[in-house]
Amino acid sequence: MATTYSVDPGDPDDSYLSFWRERHLCTLTTLRADGSPHVVPVGVTYDPEARLARVIANKSSAKVGHVLAAGPAGARVAVCQVDGRRWATLEGRAYVRTAPDRITEAERRYAERYGRTPSPNPARVAIEIELTRALGRG
Repeated sequence: MATTYSVDPGDPDDSYLSFWRERHLCTLTTLRADGSPHVVPVGVTYDPEARLARVIANKSSAKVGHVLAAGPAGARVAVCQVDGRRWATLEGRAYVRTAPDRITEAERRYAERYGRTPSPNPARVAIEIELTRALGRG
């Protein structure tokens, strides 16, 4: 049986990074105003060199609203993916980015991981998660 382990999100081992390069649907967990979790399916990209995970989203989505409601300190969030008994979670502080270069970079990384360019969306923003923890079971 595989054991759960923690890795440095800025310096993951090869197997952890490899798992994040595979095409998997992920979840993003944010917190509602009442503290209850809001979990939604998303595409996530992982950039260990920048210690970031990125999610593209519509600026009117609930997930974006939850991140914005947390204020300038950012929202505590987690993204997770699972494949059978293998799973990986990245945790950190999320911020909504509206600068065109940040959105373009998030879209580029999404296309690279998921094999398709996102449809044009003038209401798109990027959620960037500054990573503080990485966990998994492989």
